[in-house]
Amino acid sequence: MPPNTTPGRRPARRFPATLAGATAGALVVGLAALPAHAASGTEGPTGTVARTVGDAHYEPGPCPRTADPIPDLARARCGTLTVPEKRSGSKGPKKPDRPEGPRGAGGHGGRTIKLAVAIMPAESSTPAPDPIVWLAGGPGDDAVSEIPMALAGNLNRDRDVIFMSQRSTYSAEPELTCPNIDLFNARALSLVSNAQSTRRLHVEATRECRDRVDAKADRSAYNDIESSADYDALRRTLGVKKWNVFGISYGTHLALNYMRLHPKGIRSVGIDGILPPSIAGGANTWKAAREGFDGIFKACAEQPACNTRYPNLKATFLRLVSELEANPLTVTVTVPVRPEPVDVVLDGSQLVTWLTFASHLAEGVPRSIDELAHGNGQRIAEQLAGGKYSPAAIGRVSHGLVYGVFCSQWTPYESRADIIRGGRRAFPTFPESMLPNAPQLAWLHDDCRAWDVPPAPPSVRDVTRSDIPTLALSGGFDAQTAPSNGAYVARTLPRSTVVTVPYVAHVVFADSKCAQTITTSFFERPDAPDTGCLAGLQPPQFEIAP
Repeated sequence: MPPNTTPGRRPARRFPATLAGATAGALVVGLAALPAHAASGTEGPTGTVARTVGDAHYEPGPCPRTADPIPDLARARCGTLTVPEKRSGSKGPKKPDRPEGPRGAGGHGGRTIKLAVAIMPAESSTPAPDPIVWLAGGPGDDAVSEIPMALAGNLNRDRDVIFMSQRSTYSAEPELTCPNIDLFNARALSLVSNAQSTRRLHVEATRECRDRVDAKADRSAYNDIESSADYDALRRTLGVKKWNVFGISYGTHLALNYMRLHPKGIRSVGIDGILPPSIAGGANTWKAAREGFDGIFKACAEQPACNTRYPNLKATFLRLVSELEANPLTVTVTVPVRPEPVDVVLDGSQLVTWLTFASHLAEGVPRSIDELAHGNGQRIAEQLAGGKYSPAAIGRVSHGLVYGVFCSQWTPYESRADIIRGGRRAFPTFPESMLPNAPQLAWLHDDCRAWDVPPAPPSVRDVTRSDIPTLALSGGFDAQTAPSNGAYVARTLPRSTVVTVPYVAHVVFADSKCAQTITTSFFERPDAPDTGCLAGLQPPQFEIAP
């Protein structure tokens, strides 16, 4: 992804990893399904039989490599899906000569790619016949790495859950990670966010990534359109008549396009941390930040101890953003993985970036803002540096997929002026210098000019119209994808249930037992999920400094 950005990614649940980074009418689908454990014409559980369907081939095999140990993979059924790198005939960017890749599955010519598949069996001895397929966040995160999150939420209680690495992600072949961008993200903490010198370094890192990708892939083939076809191919090669879809963060963007482009075989769809393709981009990211921040400020104001100790928290934050944009504060901190201290420049944009992700640990936000207002930015700087320099932040995200989505589906349909207007609507008092670089999307148009891929068809920005039962989940503290996005997508999804879980940040399934209960009940009864747990939720107890 563009350096110093993490749009729509689900951060890990501990704070250093939280800051580690950086969406035509569909057919009505019935709810009946053939057993997923005995696909038509085959024997054995799903994922244990090799099958070719059209230009796609599934082959059972060893489980994929992972960046961190995942003990549960020992009981998974694994394999690989081989598909064409590019199905369409559209012309991509000019590429250097390189050797011809493997021939296509099913007898078709052309370069192919391999996507890792891991199927986690249901806990129930009598599982439901329709499995769940998990769509990872990012863009660029590897679905296999998110298995622990899914299992911690009991998603596989009654159904098998299928994880496939999206094209170019960590366990796919080829993988299009660019560690140089991750390393730049860390070094950029010592730079002034909106300086032209920072922009030049930003774009240089993007070009280096582009050249790395060009050595082994067609960078125009990594987008929602191809990924949606990959998932349709996976369902068919596994012999699954119908399945359920669960997407988190960017996975909701992909899920909405997938259910629009390939509705056949989808029983129900859950989306959590919603990023609608029709409005994805910088303006909506500014809106998300405003909604998430306001949720935290309101919760503090309504808690007597917090409001007494940190009065006018929102006004204090807005004042600090403007002051630091004009006069940045440099804080020197140490992080566990580096022997040398590092400098963190706290300017207005960096403060906004911090709060966007600090919403995951909202309890400490008022205290951190108050300390900064009194000249102490140590906690904020340590949190920023701890995330960017964490090993979990280096070499795991497919920047090839990030740029592929942003530069073909977003920037062609949203101008720099659109982003500035969105920033001004959300934060009228912010300095003009900040507005072109929305949170998580710094220098996006400059990066995309360097990436140089053709625009996706305009239809990629169409709203999804479908009668497929849909659960639209959001968090009241979500500063990455606006809580109001749930109501937005529901306008054209007549069988949708919209749920905002209060006091929780981006991707509520990861952090809220209530959200997990709602989700599992939805897949059991898509038209009547159990939302009763919402009534008992309480706000966090904010830290009160002496």
